[in-house]
Amino acid sequence: MTDSQVQQAYAARASEYTAILGAIDGMHELDRNRIEHWARQISGRIIDAGCGPGHWTNFLHKRGVDISGIDLVPEFIERARLRFPDVSFQVSSRRALEDADGSLHGVLAWYSLIHLPPAELPPVLSELARVLSPQGHLLVGFFDGVSAEPLNHAVTPAYCWSLDQMSSLLHDAGFEVINSEARQDPGGRPHAAISAIAR
Repeated sequence: MTDSQVQQAYAARASEYTAILGAIDGMHELDRNRIEHWARQISGRIIDAGCGPGHWTNFLHKRGVDISGIDLVPEFIERARLRFPDVSFQVSSRRALEDADGSLHGVLAWYSLIHLPPAELPPVLSELARVLSPQGHLLVGFFDGVSAEPLNHAVTPAYCWSLDQMSSLLHDAGFEVINSEARQDPGGRPHAAISAIAR
């Protein structure tokens, strides 16, 4: 999938997506706890890379985190700005971030890398590493499964990754994995998350 195809697919369903998945109350308690704990370890600026309608960005902003949200889809950014006017949002691609080398202390990539074709994931991870300061923090959420296996996503094609393979890709991109988790919630797809720091 190209960025343009992903953008068009989400733009067509931005209202529906926001209504169904755009509220923190609908997110798993374990995810809320993990993301809040991760962010509280960071002193400095964070970006929510692929923020969608902005609910996670606002969740952390309300807890005093210095965070801004970016997303490829203008319709998401418009909704995020209307819903959370005190939070900074802008249209941007993770492939070419506007931030200077080593200028960020954290990047949240919560289910925002899942639509990247397998061959295009490594350079995006390297771009995330570029903007992070040494020891800067990354938190990635994704679908656990056979690496690079496509799945039938409701909006546009997405891919699974195993914890081992994603950890290996992160290492190759300049990260050191700190911890990881996987779980299977009733009625949901297998979930995985990895916390890492830039070397």
